[in-house]
Amino acid sequence: MIAKNLETNRLILRQWKDSDLPLFYRLNSNQKVMEYFPNTLTKEQSDKLAFRIQKELKEKPYGFWAAELKSESRFIGFIGLHHADFKANFTPCIEIGWRLDSPFWGKGYATEGAKYVLDYAHNVLKIKEVISFTAKNNFRSRRVMEKLKMTHDENDNFLHPKISKGHPLSLHVLYRSRS
Repeated sequence: MIAKNLETNRLILRQWKDSDLPLFYRLNSNQKVMEYFPNTLTKEQSDKLAFRIQKELKEKPYGFWAAELKSESRFIGFIGLHHADFKANFTPCIEIGWRLDSPFWGKGYATEGAKYVLDYAHNVLKIKEVISFTAKNNFRSRRVMEKLKMTHDENDNFLHPKISKGHPLSLHVLYRSRS
């Protein structure tokens, strides 16, 4: 089952194109964009991630769609859903996430796209609970989660199992949206 493209007022959430890969690498190698990840990605790591994302979009009715500005037909990052299955007390689960290139921050694109995806998850795909998580001090992403009316409980905070214990980014917050 291939995930269908979605459209908001200003964005097209679509399948990925080969021409997205260099732009995705630029985004993933940007220190500012990757501030709340343990490290930036090499070209090889970025391409591998893009291929995994593309595979999920081809196998499921969701995934991390390539986010394109309608006005410019320009790739700006991704927004979408992912089946998360790393070891944690809330997994396996469906995660909502986004990663946009920094020139597109503060314009409401992440919120606009994620709001549409969250509605799609609950009302079309009939997913009862969608979660999102980030490093505790990533206040930009937390603000998007709050704008989506996702709820946070301090008791759900967790140490991300893919990040070394003691690393400044290991403590994560978890937000939930239930239909």
